[in-house]
Amino acid sequence: MPKNVVVGPNHDKRQPGRGPPGRLRLVICVLGDAHLDVIVSLAGPVQPETDTPATTSAGAGGQAANVAWAADPAGRMVAGELTGRGVELAGPVLPGRTGVVVSLSDAGRSRSMLTDRGVGTQLQAGHLRDDWFTGCTRLHLPGYSLLREPVQGAALAAARRLPRPSVDLSSTSALRDYGLDRFRALLAGLRPQTVFGTEEEAGLVGEVPGAEMVVKLGSRGVRVGGVTYAAAPVTAVDATGAGDAFAAGYLLGGVSLGLAAAARAVATMGAMP
Repeated sequence: MPKNVVVGPNHDKRQPGRGPPGRLRLVICVLGDAHLDVIVSLAGPVQPETDTPATTSAGAGGQAANVAWAADPAGRMVAGELTGRGVELAGPVLPGRTGVVVSLSDAGRSRSMLTDRGVGTQLQAGHLRDDWFTGCTRLHLPGYSLLREPVQGAALAAARRLPRPSVDLSSTSALRDYGLDRFRALLAGLRPQTVFGTEEEAGLVGEVPGAEMVVKLGSRGVRVGGVTYAAAPVTAVDATGAGDAFAAGYLLGGVSLGLAAAARAVATMGAMP
């Protein structure tokens, strides 16, 4: 597999892999959150004042999966899982608690998130080190990293090192809170190469001049360049992380790999298949 480098407090660095002979290795840096994801798949509507049957899962999550805190139990859990996936953790450790997101999953059809980002927004431009980006060929920025300070400053500083990033629009509510015109102006300055978003997110932001728009359609697949590609057949279990899995696959190998990665994510509980 190509190396992935994810940057945040802490910096997580995946060791170099070896691709097929004669092929250029793609190295992607991602700047954003890593936190504890708690997935709750409900068997039915929440019943007030009594029990509601559910299936639960907890593990590392976060759209960038790059903030690994060792200062609290949730942070140790996230760091342990990322280390087990071949991620080397380094970088600033800031005071505070690891972010926790509780996802309410509707049997793979949809999910709603209760989000506490903890210290995930506290990465600053001054924390970044040039050697974190050594060998990186592309930068991917979740919208979450662009919609709050001071992490926005870190994201923009990273984009000065690696211009023409890919951007995921991330969240309709976060976009509205930030201001759509303000965000469009921010994107114009970034000049992203690729923009990922759900149908609703893309509808809010509109076309981004000079960028390839990749619209995630859920169970209907994706739309790229006006062409719709069907999702791979799968028995859906939990939609958490499926869009992020698609983006990772797409950046590495295009639509087919992206759809295969999304199908694998939807077929398992948790944000990381």
